[in-house]
Amino acid sequence: MSNSSSSNLFTVNPHQDTETLLVNASETLSSLNALTCNLAFDLDTSQRAIMLGIQQLVELGQLLVDRALEQVSPSPAT
Repeated sequence: MSNSSSSNLFTVNPHQDTETLLVNASETLSSLNALTCNLAFDLDTSQRAIMLGIQQLVELGQLLVDRALEQVSPSPAT
C-alpha cells in the first residue's frame, strides 16, 4: 500500500455549486442534531449535559448554514 499524501479518501467536487454544498451541509447538521438529541437521553446526567452542549453547537451551525443558503438561493416572496 502506498502512502500518497496527494490522494484523499474523501473529496468534495471542486466544481460543485455553493447551493448544493450548503444543502448537503444542512442535511448533515440536521442528522447530527437528531443523533445527539437521541443519544443524550441514553447517557448519565453529566454526560448528557455535555452531549446537549454539543447539540447546541450543532444547532448554531445549522442556523448559520440556513442563513447562508437563504442568501445564495432566496425564497420567492409570498
